[in-house]
Amino acid sequence: MIPQLVTVRYRRSNGRRRRLYVPVVPVVLVLSPLLLLAVLGGVIACRVTRVKVSPLGALRAAGRLLWALPGTRFEYEEGRTALLVSVR
Repeated sequence: MIPQLVTVRYRRSNGRRRRLYVPVVPVVLVLSPLLLLAVLGGVIACRVTRVKVSPLGALRAAGRLLWALPGTRFEYEEGRTALLVSVR
């Protein structure tokens, strides 16, 4: 299942908490030209490097990573600032 919503919660240095909801599909549609350039750059990098990296294998690995993201939580805290990213 591809993630549908990313929730970002963070605490500012003054103690106030903020929550941002980022829908994945509209963001991907808006950024699709940049994603296309990134994929093209990755394919070129796979072909140029001397190490045997298959472009199809790299795309498959990226797809598996995206497929595994739902339910993932990233937490980061430093000092009085905290960040929590939850993928649904």
